[in-house]
Amino acid sequence: MKLLLKKNIPDLGALGQIVEVKAGFARNYLIPQGLAIAVNNANLQWFESQKRRLIILEEESKEKLRLLAAELEGTSCTIIARATEEGHLFGSVTPKVIADHLAAEGIQVETKTIALEAPIKELGIYPVTVVLHAEVSAQIKVWVVKGDENHAQLDPAE
Repeated sequence: MKLLLKKNIPDLGALGQIVEVKAGFARNYLIPQGLAIAVNNANLQWFESQKRRLIILEEESKEKLRLLAAELEGTSCTIIARATEEGHLFGSVTPKVIADHLAAEGIQVETKTIALEAPIKELGIYPVTVVLHAEVSAQIKVWVVKGDENHAQLDPAE
């Protein structure tokens, strides 16, 4: 199914690009989320009239994300966790745990923006990339330290 993209979508295409996707992906995700519209004459004319506004909105969104990335750059997050003597964690540090700890420090990021290849299962210092947009990312440090039985936590709400 051919669609016209209304926003930049990583691994798919850029604003205004016509892409070919499977019908289910189009009907169940892209169109309902407002990310794309079907390709026909009426939609192409509508898009041309709205193109400048959509590009300005995209640039404003990117600028806000750049400011957030500047705030995030160099930020560190300390997670206290229970671990064995060898440094293996009981449990793991996931993107959700990192996002919750950043939120507790007043920095709001979505869990899906935190790029971890695999959950962290060892004590240590880890560089973690936060991908806010295809063109905007920031590097943070996650310190996973051992806590005693009374202070160990993976969940900042505890």
